[in-house]
Amino acid sequence: MVKLTPPMGWNSWNTFGENINEKLIMETADAMAASGLVEKGYEYLVIDDCWSLKERDGEGRLVADPEKFPNGMKAVADYVHGKGLKFGMYSCAGTLTCAGYPGSFEHEFVDAETFARWGVDFLKYDYCYHSPIIHGKYLYRRMGLALENCGRDILFSACSWGADETHEWIKETGASMWRSTGDIFDTWESVKNLAKQQEKLHPYNGVGCFNDMDMLIVGMYGKGNVGLSGCNDVQYKTHFSLWALLGSPLMIGCDVRSMNEETKAILGNEEIIRINQDAACRQPVRLSGIWGGEDLLIYSRQLGNGELAIGLFNLRESAENLKFNLDELGLGYSTGKTLEMHEVWGGETFKVVNSTVARRLEPFACEVFRARVVDL
Repeated sequence: MVKLTPPMGWNSWNTFGENINEKLIMETADAMAASGLVEKGYEYLVIDDCWSLKERDGEGRLVADPEKFPNGMKAVADYVHGKGLKFGMYSCAGTLTCAGYPGSFEHEFVDAETFARWGVDFLKYDYCYHSPIIHGKYLYRRMGLALENCGRDILFSACSWGADETHEWIKETGASMWRSTGDIFDTWESVKNLAKQQEKLHPYNGVGCFNDMDMLIVGMYGKGNVGLSGCNDVQYKTHFSLWALLGSPLMIGCDVRSMNEETKAILGNEEIIRINQDAACRQPVRLSGIWGGEDLLIYSRQLGNGELAIGLFNLRESAENLKFNLDELGLGYSTGKTLEMHEVWGGETFKVVNSTVARRLEPFACEVFRARVVDL
């Protein structure tokens, strides 16, 4: 599958871990449809690890745990499809999955055929318990080839955590997205660390194979499988804005059955989603800014219609001033041009004067703009 914009959806791992079952998945599909998430673009519902029995059947095939999924995966997939969603599942390039269930090593083609028969549209493919002898690029090539010959269009989500220099070879495998970082946790430090890890990998993001900064923690509030200390709504908004502007897939990780209004507003901001889903999928650029610092991030990304997406992110615990000059965007005084800036969270619109943008942001806060070039 060639994916033209970053995939969007929901994954069970962040909140539920091993505690998944048929009822949960069907209720989640109901909630995604009823809440409007499907209309916003969140099209994949993905079951993560811990869905199978601990052993394959006599034909060497994976078997869904009959206690968790009594009607089998085909019935679950049919229900999910009936809600206007696409259905995703999980496997691993090793002998075992990360939680100790059968992996797909040396079973790639039979597993791909099984997933196709069940109606799977998305495969998250992890990297635990993999061979210490066979390089990861060969393992991911195997599954990529198996999926492309299984008779069904299945999105290949490679989850090798950026290990073994994944960025150098992942586009050889047929993957549509690849995990460029380690796992996310529901803490502010985790958000900061993953955002900073991504900077050197921006050149490898693009149409067909997107850098996956891991699933979203928006709306978790410290609950669930990766809950830990949790974040507040300001931090969740900044987290979501960073992932969107940097072009990461947007895979929800909270319990969508019980989202509060603030979580719905963050995940459903159509202007932020439009930036993430911009058809050009161009590389973001880190601006130097004026008197900036390590935890003061300014990013710009040229959109397909001539506009710019510009994000200012204060990752510090204190209010800070973030400033940059339009020269960094190619708009010096000699051009006779400036920017009209529209902030997509608060709605403020203004014209930049004196070729300089200066904004004061509260702790952990962000501002994201759609900016269009106008005459001075």
